Amino acid sequence: MKKPNIIYIVSDDLGYADLGCYGGREAQFGPVSPNIDRLAAGGVKFTQGYANSPVCSPTRFAIMTMRYQYRLRGALEEPISSRSKGSTTLGLPPEIPTLPSLLRDAGYNTALIGKWHLGYPPTFGPQRSGYDEFFGIMAGGVDYFTHCSGKGDHDLYLGEDEHMEVGYITDMFSQRSVDYIGRMAADAKAGKPFFLSLHYTAPHWPWETRDDEHLAAGVAQNLFHLDGGNVHSYRKMIHHMDEGIGWVMDALRALGLDEDTLVVFTSDNGGERFSDNWPLVGGKMDLTEGGIRVPWIAHWPAVIPAGSTSTQHCMSMDWSTTMLDIGGGKAHSDYPLDGVSLLPVLQKPAHCFQRPLYWRMNHRQQRALRVDEWKYLKVDDNEYLFNVVADERERANLAAREPVRMEQMRQQWLDWNSTIPPIPADAGVSLGYSSKDMPQR
Repeated sequence: MKKPNIIYIVSDDLGYADLGCYGGREAQFGPVSPNIDRLAAGGVKFTQGYANSPVCSPTRFAIMTMRYQYRLRGALEEPISSRSKGSTTLGLPPEIPTLPSLLRDAGYNTALIGKWHLGYPPTFGPQRSGYDEFFGIMAGGVDYFTHCSGKGDHDLYLGEDEHMEVGYITDMFSQRSVDYIGRMAADAKAGKPFFLSLHYTAPHWPWETRDDEHLAAGVAQNLFHLDGGNVHSYRKMIHHMDEGIGWVMDALRALGLDEDTLVVFTSDNGGERFSDNWPLVGGKMDLTEGGIRVPWIAHWPAVIPAGSTSTQHCMSMDWSTTMLDIGGGKAHSDYPLDGVSLLPVLQKPAHCFQRPLYWRMNHRQQRALRVDEWKYLKVDDNEYLFNVVADERERANLAAREPVRMEQMRQQWLDWNSTIPPIPADAGVSLGYSSKDMPQR
């Protein structure tokens, strides 16, 4: 099989039903995500796909390493905050093999455009972990116009150098990606494909559309933007990202690269304040379905049958493992992968295999395990058993009715948990807001 170009698009805090192809409503201005919807129509949409974590940086550790994030100290922060700047422990160690480093070894050009959120230079950084090029932010979030992080530090980089440039950051990431594809086209046609991580900050707070530069000064000291935003501006932010993805796809078509390019779209975790997670309950920071079940769309005309839907269970690290498999990369023997390749499913979307999925959170001492239609969940001191095929909203607790299954799944989770490091006492949980700021979900 010919090695394809690979574009790995990750949105930030997007809800399960924010996209039209996942049942999202139209906005006042019309369809929210027509370009992403076209990717789904021309490829495969997964309905039972998950993020490795319900919060940003832990999922990104899993995307990069293709392993459960709990194996690395930095990923036990929920999430890494800008206060970690200068830390030599809270980040992705450069010696750890990554998806881009292993693909580069397999002959790929590699670039990250967008959000890193895996530790700060000089100890950590994208170009220390396998990317040839980097344009984007190191922090978890920035103002869309000033490009300053929650600490007020300017946080836009070209390589490891601070970079000053005027613009709306969603558009800047899209335009840079179009430029990168153009620069890589000759190599790609000559047999040296590219791997592009396009990791948007949209639709993560602050709630700023392309027309909201006047808000930037007001959110400088309040990047969580607790007194701002609404459903309408939130959908417009998604739409700006969608337009940029349209520019990327137009560039691939214009250069004759679309047929042999795998484009994967997802979110790093479930939705936040203004998102639509219907029919799921919960959101970011929760191991209920709304916090971890996310859109997964794959488009690769040479391989994936158009208009397909898959019910295969999967999570972030499986997609990275799939890309490694497709690109001819090999895992390092000292770092065996936890991810599983989904290539057989991309080739035949009706194909399914059993894929147990595990989660753990320091926040509220949460646990979760998904096996077939069943889910074991623990939140604080409360334990639940749900059939999430029949009851996606996780309202009917079947623990008392199915005590044997409940005990089996609890023990299965405990057995898995014994294989990963415990959560250290100094691991941080950063919520950003609480019920003092807005009512509970």
